[in-house]
Amino acid sequence: MIRKCLVYGAAAWVLVALAFVTPVLAAPPIAEKESDPSTAGDYRIGVGDVLNIQVWKEVDLTRSVPVRPDGKISFPLLDDLQAAGLTPLELKLVLTERLKQYLSEPRVTVLVEEVNSYKVYVMGQVVLQGALILKNKTDLLQVISLAGGFTPFAKRKEIIIIRNNGKSGARITVNYEKILNGKSPEQNLVLEPGDTVVVQ
Repeated sequence: MIRKCLVYGAAAWVLVALAFVTPVLAAPPIAEKESDPSTAGDYRIGVGDVLNIQVWKEVDLTRSVPVRPDGKISFPLLDDLQAAGLTPLELKLVLTERLKQYLSEPRVTVLVEEVNSYKVYVMGQVVLQGALILKNKTDLLQVISLAGGFTPFAKRKEIIIIRNNGKSGARITVNYEKILNGKSPEQNLVLEPGDTVVVQ
């Protein structure tokens, strides 16, 4: 009788333990959010990026290449090619077309191995002035945070973003206070490579 009680008692403890353990085991895994700009279809290659170019069944043509300061890459058989300003898909099409001179059916893949061109500059009344190399799409509030925040003398209502649009720099004035209080959330712009943020 004592042995039966011990057996039933142990079984009861096992059931109690399982009641606590099962929900933990059954919990679904949490997926990580993908935010790498190199995987985005609209990402444009920039100076300093490192590209991994693969040509199917052509080991000698598969390699990692840096984008030079002049925006070009060096590639076997094709010499110098313009890469900066193109998306990985656009560069893939250029490579495929050019390689048809040497291969019957070239199959090319272009991957951005290192993103080094997404660089913005922060100057003025922030704790840390200088260049920031970003790995993800980053908005104004995030960049100010990365720069250590404002100094006590910062004019938060008159932040200037200088955007190089080719021939001349466009000046965009932003009111930080209106972003924070929700009155103008659209002013929290996603910064583009080469932007300069000036906090007066």
